[in-house]
Amino acid sequence: MIKIEQTNSQHLVFCEAIIEEMELSAKVRGTGIAKRSTEYLSKKIIDGNGIIALTETNEWAGFCYIETWSHDKFVANSGLIVAPKYRKYGLARKIKQAIFSLSKEKFPKAKIFGLTTGLAVMKINSELGYEPVTYSELTQDENFWSGCKSCVNYEILIAKDKKNCLCTAMLYEPKSDLKQEESNEKSSFSI
Repeated sequence: MIKIEQTNSQHLVFCEAIIEEMELSAKVRGTGIAKRSTEYLSKKIIDGNGIIALTETNEWAGFCYIETWSHDKFVANSGLIVAPKYRKYGLARKIKQAIFSLSKEKFPKAKIFGLTTGLAVMKINSELGYEPVTYSELTQDENFWSGCKSCVNYEILIAKDKKNCLCTAMLYEPKSDLKQEESNEKSSFSI
């Protein structure tokens, strides 16, 4: 049995292991992932801006965190990671659903976005209502793009003037639910 919960200071003990697994996983996949410092991730955990999955024996099984940009107009769900022995059981989907719900609860008016090279994450994002977008639809906050500096693909991002890279940009707009409902209503009328 694995429980999924919002982070708090009790979860700080898992910080180093999570960071290490994020790095190892990126190397194995051969894809870029921006490295996060212990201080950075610790703050996310303490502030309750993360979701952690724990086993019955209190071992971490997965993690993801929230970051805000452009004065809380944009929210990113970042750092989704599942410990190797807990992969292939749908845990990433559950963590992603939980962090998505937490993001909407804490920042109801924010656009939620993500950058990913992973097909599984793209599928999960699509199920949650994200749509692929160009990088111009994302936050233009320089601090966000600075977070990409430790990624192995950073030079590509800069060479492309931050207009694209190897990651796929995906965006969820809170008003898109309302737009979809309006679209469905309009399509039900006949002439």
